[in-house]
Amino acid sequence: MAALPTTLDDAIAQAKTATQTALEKGYTRLQVEFLFPELKPIPVAHQFVDLFAEYGETLKVFFTDAGAAALVRRDWGAVPFKIHSLDVAGSRQTTSVQEQISDDDRIFLFVAPTAVEAGPVEQICEAVGDRPVVLLNPRLEDFATVGIGYAGRQLRMRFLSTFEPAYYLRPLDEAALFRCYPDLWQIWSTENDDYTLLGEEFQKPDSDTLELILAKARSTQNANQGLFSGLQKLLRGLGS
Repeated sequence: MAALPTTLDDAIAQAKTATQTALEKGYTRLQVEFLFPELKPIPVAHQFVDLFAEYGETLKVFFTDAGAAALVRRDWGAVPFKIHSLDVAGSRQTTSVQEQISDDDRIFLFVAPTAVEAGPVEQICEAVGDRPVVLLNPRLEDFATVGIGYAGRQLRMRFLSTFEPAYYLRPLDEAALFRCYPDLWQIWSTENDDYTLLGEEFQKPDSDTLELILAKARSTQNANQGLFSGLQKLLRGLGS
């Protein structure tokens, strides 16, 4: 079982291993998420993309727009894979899906696509068929854009539900929600930097389940503290 990472570098290394394992098991749609505040996706992608070195130019990496793609080409220098942008202006694609993919492409990586790019991402995924697709830190469920009603539910049911979470790390208040394929979903306590596994779930726990697990852990902790305090009083009494 993978342990909760203590650094971003450790998390990226775990995510690469989890993704490789899932690909070897035959998964073709995978999702990797590091839900840290203010995390910059491009440096993460720079480390993560090493996982696909064996694919060479048959790997195609998509960024949200031409500006991001140009920045990567400048900062990363010569790379063996193909760099593309989704090129979305409002709701209109400037290039067609047919122009974005070719028969030689074997695997696709999307870096931090947002809800604005949800349409093009879905169209490309449909066009590539069974070839592997990895979403790295997607923000496709930005409800400010797609809405929390019918459109948001349809996006989740129709498209996002087809992706297996290969890696997921989300800090909570003195806790963390963690999944590293093939392990179960895990809830960890991170209080005082003392990492403790609080529970495991077969499915990603919703907010109510998380709250129940954390409340139970707090209750147990308070009970243990009370017992320890009582023992201290007893020991002081015996020593008097």
